[in-house]
Amino acid sequence: MIVGIGTDLIEVKRIEKSVQNPAFLNKIFSDREQEICKKKQSNVQSLAARFAAKESFMKALGTGWSKGIKFNEIEILNDDIGKPKIYLKGNAKKKVEKFGINKIFVTLSHLKEIATATVILEKINE
Repeated sequence: MIVGIGTDLIEVKRIEKSVQNPAFLNKIFSDREQEICKKKQSNVQSLAARFAAKESFMKALGTGWSKGIKFNEIEILNDDIGKPKIYLKGNAKKKVEKFGINKIFVTLSHLKEIATATVILEKINE
């Protein structure tokens, strides 16, 4: 059963300006996320897409960032074939466990000027 859907769209220029500040970069993105994106030709677009995924996750969960979940508790990495996957820690992980969510889908996309992400949260009764 789907328990939440979230989507977000962001202008890449907004993230490009923000990541010039190391405090912002480290507050929002894990070291692993930063390392992944540095290797990409479209690194700022990749960071923007990950930012959008974090926003989408919070929307799908219904909490927003003001309800105790921090951006750096949500990590967007890639599996062995490059598919994005969400890893959680802290309050984000606790909320997901509390709601019984056991499946998270995420998709990322970007163009030169726009990045987007969609997250679907699912609860599968076993």
